Amino acid sequence: MLPGFASRRRFSDLSEQEVLALAISSEEDDARIYRQYAEHLRKDFPASANIFEGMAEEEDEHRRRLIARHQERFGEVIPLIRREHVAGFYNRKPVWLAKNLSLDTIRGEAEAMEREAGKFYTLAAQRSSDASTRELLGDLAAAELGHEKKAEELTATNLPESEKDEEDRAAHRQFVLTWVQPGLAGLMDGSVSTLAPIFATAFATHDPHTTLLVGLAASVGAGISMGFTEAAHDDGVISGRGSPLKRGLASGIMTAIGGLGHALPYLIPDFWTATTIAFVVVFLELWAITWIQNRYMETPFLRAAFQVVLGGALVFAAGVLIGGG
Repeated sequence: MLPGFASRRRFSDLSEQEVLALAISSEEDDARIYRQYAEHLRKDFPASANIFEGMAEEEDEHRRRLIARHQERFGEVIPLIRREHVAGFYNRKPVWLAKNLSLDTIRGEAEAMEREAGKFYTLAAQRSSDASTRELLGDLAAAELGHEKKAEELTATNLPESEKDEEDRAAHRQFVLTWVQPGLAGLMDGSVSTLAPIFATAFATHDPHTTLLVGLAASVGAGISMGFTEAAHDDGVISGRGSPLKRGLASGIMTAIGGLGHALPYLIPDFWTATTIAFVVVFLELWAITWIQNRYMETPFLRAAFQVVLGGALVFAAGVLIGGG
């Protein structure tokens, strides 16, 4: 079957045999997705991995029951039909995206999978004219919609509250190490290090256009430099800080944003209007850095504020003095 939308079948046009075949392939896909989640989580979250293994076994059992029913009614040959062959049918996210999902997001994805499967079986049961098939599909609908209870049972068995709390803390630590820490370093570098060249240029030339060009060059250049440096200096294997690509993106993008924040006001042609807005942006940037340090790095607020504001004020003053000298 062609992958284009025009070649897709409508669900209402499927025969009962094709509906069973679709259910079989969907259960097989879901079991593989759960096992992929389990494999992804096994190293850092073994208890949650066990939960997904249990859910995969449930999907395997559903598939076996569906195959047995197909054999009884239609024989051994199961038509090849998958979710992507049916117009408007629900699709799963590519499994490889699991590597970019947090533990809580993966749990949420699993809940969504069960809800969608439950709706499918409910609809399929309503369309079935065979009493035994209708009963099986209804049972599977109830099973899928009741998987939240099953997940709770698996959680109680494999993930006691103490272990869940530990896994949640580990997930938070990984988020901080991979995204927050390099992003914060980039934001601090971009916000503070570009103050001097931008405001030195501003007060030396009183020309918003020239100041904007210098700010763009300093911000983008710093972003590229910080991004490559973060990605290259630590592959994350030993330190456990996560993917170098993710850290490099976080550091590079936040560095550029930090500098662009007080460079872009110089798009305004009036020098003093642009400079006043840039002052306000700098103030907001420094307090944002302080908040992030306090929120994610657990730095006492007053100490973070003193360090950030003092450092930024010194660099800003240096830029103004050099530019006005």
